[in-house]
Amino acid sequence: MVKEFTLRRKRVLELVNDIPGMKCAEPDGAFYIFPDVSYYFGKTDGQTTISNSNDLCMYLLNTSHVSSVMGDAFGEPKCVRFSFANSMEKIEEGFKRIKAGLARLY
Repeated sequence: MVKEFTLRRKRVLELVNDIPGMKCAEPDGAFYIFPDVSYYFGKTDGQTTISNSNDLCMYLLNTSHVSSVMGDAFGEPKCVRFSFANSMEKIEEGFKRIKAGLARLY
């Protein structure tokens, strides 16, 4: 499982780095990432305006059907937490949805 989670972590970081505005340090041994998403604060899709990480988490849940946790819960209000404790197929699908949802913000 260590090898598998290493592969998942590597792939998740590649996927995150392909999303404009997301910045993420490589986690040491966790099964989640914690990217800075403050780039999206103040952006809107015309109906929803993203003011903080909680708004972004709810936006992704409602528009992309992807669950995440706001960074405030971990003392980092500019971040969100995404788990990669899932199959590679589901991870890639989830980040495809995240990228598409964030692309609708301006």
